[in-house]
Amino acid sequence: MKKKTITAAVLGLSLAFSLAACGSSSDSSSAAASESTGSEDTVYRTLEEIQESGTINIGVFSDKSPFGYVDENGEYAGYDVYFANRIGEDLGVEINYVSTEAANRIEYLQTGKVDIILANFTVTEERAQEVDFALPYMNVALGVISPDDAVITSLDEIGEDDEVIVISGTTAETYLTKNNPEIKLQKYDAYAQAKTAFENGNGVAWANDNTEVIAFANENEGYTVGIPSLGSADTIAPAVTQGNETLLNWLNDEITALGEENFFHTDYEETLLDTYGADYEDTLVVEGGVVSAE
Repeated sequence: MKKKTITAAVLGLSLAFSLAACGSSSDSSSAAASESTGSEDTVYRTLEEIQESGTINIGVFSDKSPFGYVDENGEYAGYDVYFANRIGEDLGVEINYVSTEAANRIEYLQTGKVDIILANFTVTEERAQEVDFALPYMNVALGVISPDDAVITSLDEIGEDDEVIVISGTTAETYLTKNNPEIKLQKYDAYAQAKTAFENGNGVAWANDNTEVIAFANENEGYTVGIPSLGSADTIAPAVTQGNETLLNWLNDEITALGEENFFHTDYEETLLDTYGADYEDTLVVEGGVVSAE
């Protein structure tokens, strides 16, 4: 395992770059990646060390269908997991899936608990100061969902005593805190907690990635995505610990190569088609790390 102090130079290079296999399903990371460090240090395993160990630790959601979840057979499944399985296969290693929540994705990388985060991770400048993002594999924006009998179509419709549900550590929380500080937020740590609260009538609306609120509306009667796109259009990408260049370079080469076989469209058709239908496929999928200009 490599131990590296983050410098300002590394941060700057990382930010510039970031913006430019079935295995076991355990929730615990291997001992090789469990060392904790101080706030100024990060811990990571190089590509060679991962291959020598025979196991890679990948952080995914366990409760966020259809992107990362545990199915009825107790196996991890979803769009992110389908990609993760291919990573393990092409690396020739087994996968140790580590269940993560939105708020601890960066922490899990910095403390070496995981080698890669594949948990619907939106690329932002702030996050690129702390982790290294690989090439993107999906488009995303923010969306706001509300009950059919009181659809919110504009943030201006949210009253001073109303609350909007968000998940801690997500871009929805960051966006509303920065751009609409007057809106009261009801924060939850996990997707399942937010979903349950929303279903129980807490909050006038729920702000999250538009892919997730669209999926929720499609799968649950009585809800409408009144704001399908909020803020800027962003991308979803894998993340590694800052400075782990060997693993980052391998991931970028992998994403580029997978694009040549239309892998991410296949991933969509295997995991997301039932939720979103064919009309969203080309809008959501980023193939080979290339974001098309519209």
